[in-house]
Amino acid sequence: MIGELLPESVVAVEAFGEEGVREFGHAPLYPQEEALVARAVAKRRREFTVVRSCARRAMEKLGVPAQPVLPGERGAPQWPDGLTGSMTHCEGYCGAALVRAADLASLGIDAEPHEPLPEGVLSAVALPAEAERIGRLAAGRPEVHWDRLLFSAKESVYKAWFPLTRKWLDFSEADIDLGPDPGLAPATGPAEGTEGVFRARLLVPGPVVGGHRLGHFDGRWSVRRGLLATAVTVHHV
Repeated sequence: MIGELLPESVVAVEAFGEEGVREFGHAPLYPQEEALVARAVAKRRREFTVVRSCARRAMEKLGVPAQPVLPGERGAPQWPDGLTGSMTHCEGYCGAALVRAADLASLGIDAEPHEPLPEGVLSAVALPAEAERIGRLAAGRPEVHWDRLLFSAKESVYKAWFPLTRKWLDFSEADIDLGPDPGLAPATGPAEGTEGVFRARLLVPGPVVGGHRLGHFDGRWSVRRGLLATAVTVHHV
């Protein structure tokens, strides 16, 4: 699902539902990881284990020995030298995407259930212009939960932003313009299989990559298997 949104240089490993738990959920944790979830509830421990198992499989596919994935500053995962990546999990899904740092400057991924945001959340995360655009999109394409998609895109933007800046990015500091893929015909049925693109205009000074200050991030999104996924990739300039 998320792998389809990323360049070929990125290795994405995903786990869906109970099948994914059976495949990935019984992998042993490293002692440093075990200490982080020693008192966690079963659901938290399961997601923690599965998403790290996905990450380690991605490491191996890139020819890097599997190793612990520990949270660093602001909880961002610490990757092996020479790699950059992102992880995400929600009900029924865990995924990790890794790439050699020489191939991409940064990336961010997020997955969410394809359902409306809880009441009150959109007003807390959306700029007025974003909320207005979301309203127009929902009127024309009601099969997509655009409010949840906006939230997911903001999560992916932050995950791509932080490794480049080591700074917080507030929901109000990126203006995200979502849309269907301009190369696709208009949808006429259910949301399943719908995909598109988005651009996040940074409202604070962006990161400097290759001597160039970035003013925006670009991303892609899709709806699959009752889930929506977003991904942002930041290329070397």
